[in-house]
Amino acid sequence: MSDKVTVVGGGLAGCEAAYRLANLGHRVNLVEMRPVCTTEAHQTENLAELVCTNSFKSIDPTNAHGQLKREMRLLESLLLKCADKTSVPAGSALAVDRGLFSQMMTEIVGNHPLIRLDREEVVDLPETATVVATGPLTSDGLSSNIQEVIGEEGLSFYDAIAPIVHKDSLNLDIVFEGGRYEEKGDYLNCPMSESEYDEFTRRLLNADVYQGPEWDAVPYFEGCLPIEVMASRGHETLRFGPMKPIGLTDPRTGERPHAVVQLRREDRIGQMWNLVGFQTRLRVKGQEEIFRGIPGLENCEFLRWGSIHRNTYLNFPLALTSWGSLKARKDVIFAGQMTGVEGYTESAASGILAAINLDRLLNGKEPVVPPSTTVLGGLYRYLGGNGSSNFQPMNSNWGLVDPLKERIRNKKQKRQMLAKRALEDFNSWMDAEEILAIPSDNERLEPVGMV
Repeated sequence: MSDKVTVVGGGLAGCEAAYRLANLGHRVNLVEMRPVCTTEAHQTENLAELVCTNSFKSIDPTNAHGQLKREMRLLESLLLKCADKTSVPAGSALAVDRGLFSQMMTEIVGNHPLIRLDREEVVDLPETATVVATGPLTSDGLSSNIQEVIGEEGLSFYDAIAPIVHKDSLNLDIVFEGGRYEEKGDYLNCPMSESEYDEFTRRLLNADVYQGPEWDAVPYFEGCLPIEVMASRGHETLRFGPMKPIGLTDPRTGERPHAVVQLRREDRIGQMWNLVGFQTRLRVKGQEEIFRGIPGLENCEFLRWGSIHRNTYLNFPLALTSWGSLKARKDVIFAGQMTGVEGYTESAASGILAAINLDRLLNGKEPVVPPSTTVLGGLYRYLGGNGSSNFQPMNSNWGLVDPLKERIRNKKQKRQMLAKRALEDFNSWMDAEEILAIPSDNERLEPVGMV
């Protein structure tokens, strides 16, 4: 049994980390600031409270979210075990009764014999070996301390995210490569005629915009306005902003387009491309309908939707190691949305991995990350290797993983092959690194079934 370790934050990632560390024999001090210090988003004092949707998304393994769940089940995820026991009908998605779910998580974690639950605000990083999983609503005191440790450029306080699409889904008969002026040709361009631009802006101005709760209110900065806000400032605003066509020639016509939507590479492999300057608060349905009206994107596959919302997250590649620790203190590992992952299961999975690596460090072993053919491994490769200059949070999608050696045009078949490879490689990784299933401390926690 090790000396005491600390987990800061009682959300999904913190609960997963504390539970795994305790079941590996560590005495865990889990610190949750509620109810001593409240947030605008939370409604209860329970651990693992779901403040947004009650859905953990798809259980279909051909969906990246479904495959991530298979990987988490192999790691004995507490979230999934409790979700199975508190689920409600939701088709191909795993959804829960949010009250029962958080109550069960609180009971199991809070009553574990090796977990001590303290209700207080942490304002300085602990001196003990620690997992920090304080989420997007990290208190001002701890945020300030973290910023002092990692530097001014290492911490962000809101997201301004543009949609990301998969290159394989683009119409390359229309989309062309090229950069403005002296820029390198590292961009893809969707050209628009005047009538196409007029229709695009008309639909953009009439779209349904997500307002969000008051606690999610985000100040708009002039250099990073929502695309719909820019459009509202005048019909030509976008043409003199992110959609300016200057310096570009459409190879189909030999002329400059009236406007362009530029796509910028999001990963080294070149599978993921973001719509430059298209951060937005449009609802998902509106994004899908309007952005598929852009020439060349009519059949595009969205890997991430655009958004603007309050969020505290680290510049992972700048501030952290490849497995999520401080570079100067390897025994302080970050997990959850603070690391730049988006989504419930992504956060929880990062908590499991943080616990695995803290345990390894305390036992004299090197930290590990799953291979990039797996969803969890692909997510960590993105976090650690995407470059610090334009780092933004990311959720699970197939664009994160290594492409197949052969190109498969049938989307369903391609995803089946990606899922099969991911599961095989995840199992092989666990065997090679001797990552064993943790013992269950409660009969109720036996999984209902594998997906």
